Amino acid sequence: MFSKNFLFARAMGCCGCFGFGRRPQLSSHTSQMDSRDYLLDEEIEDEDDFSYNGEVTNTAHGDDSEFQSHAKHPEEILKFREQNGLICRKYPVKETNTLIRAEDENGNKMINQYVREYKIGSGSYGKVVLYRSNVDGKHYAIKAFHKSHLLKLRVAPSETAMTDVLREVMIMKLLDHPNIVNLIEVIDDPKTDHFYMVLEYVEGKWVCEGSDPTGGIGESTARKYLRDIVSGLMYLHAHNIVHGDIKPDNLLVTSTGTVKIGDFSVSQVFEDDNDELRRSPGTPVFTAPECCLGLTYHGRAADTWAVGVTLYHMILGHYPFLGETLQDTYDKIVNNPLMLPDDLNPQLRNLIEGLLCKDPKGRMTLNDVAEHNWVIGEVGPIPQYLCWCKQNKLQKEEMNGVITNITFTD
Repeated sequence: MFSKNFLFARAMGCCGCFGFGRRPQLSSHTSQMDSRDYLLDEEIEDEDDFSYNGEVTNTAHGDDSEFQSHAKHPEEILKFREQNGLICRKYPVKETNTLIRAEDENGNKMINQYVREYKIGSGSYGKVVLYRSNVDGKHYAIKAFHKSHLLKLRVAPSETAMTDVLREVMIMKLLDHPNIVNLIEVIDDPKTDHFYMVLEYVEGKWVCEGSDPTGGIGESTARKYLRDIVSGLMYLHAHNIVHGDIKPDNLLVTSTGTVKIGDFSVSQVFEDDNDELRRSPGTPVFTAPECCLGLTYHGRAADTWAVGVTLYHMILGHYPFLGETLQDTYDKIVNNPLMLPDDLNPQLRNLIEGLLCKDPKGRMTLNDVAEHNWVIGEVGPIPQYLCWCKQNKLQKEEMNGVITNITFTD
């Protein structure tokens, strides 16, 4: 059993829809959680005008900066990837340094060419608002921040919330995949306090919405969604990116039924395959056992555990390990056996047991999942995605091969 002081000292923030709402750290003397909702999701409402009371809230939840001092910072990794053609975008994210705040003819607020419609999410960092572009007529989800607020909000001994937001932007600038929410534009006018991330708007639901109250969404739909989740996450892991908060709320489904992974606010990028972390990950009920123990852990394996919890919820309609308090939840995650219905499809049982193996060394990898019989089903293997940076690499190798051949044939 864990002590209350230890567990509450490691209280994990989590991010609500679109990456907002990392809860300030709970004090060690707290005896009960205010609500079990915190264990599942945590969105702290802000005022619609994005005001805040000016108090600096310490949301420290662990710091990897000293632990990873030998590693390159995200800025260095991004620069290296830019210089070596390792960014998976044919066209870079648009960066706008001028902000024009105005109103259209109907009195709707505007930022540059985007017309405000309504708020769709909020939290401790900022808010997410639905906008429509008067250039292409499309809808976009725009994350809005105040830079002064981000700089005052401490999330770790050596980091502010601005560090998290800039890391999120840098990571999303690398990415282009059909199962990942796309970053379209960053608006950062140095003359103003405003900062905006313009994101692809996914007009759909999250992966567990519409599930039967007494069960999940069904094997067929769960298989389809899982294939998309695994495809997007394998892409991230192949590019040395750990998501850190895989859960249904961050898995959005388009109108055509495609799952897109969103919310990279606690994600981490690495320069190599060493994905050791110490900083607390996302949402408590999706936390891997090794993370609950306060040890260093491997980000990819923790992501994979979260996929297992998500699959379990999609199939059965509830969570495998959920207590009344944070302490109780962590205790169940580490110590309680996995309970599955006797009549569960044997192949599916094997998959869930493999994903929710408490020992990270024995846990299935995403490659194992992609090749699993239940995942393949009647559809076949998950298609291999040839990303832009790999295409460039192959083209360079082919060119070098041609040059080599010419040299030797002479």
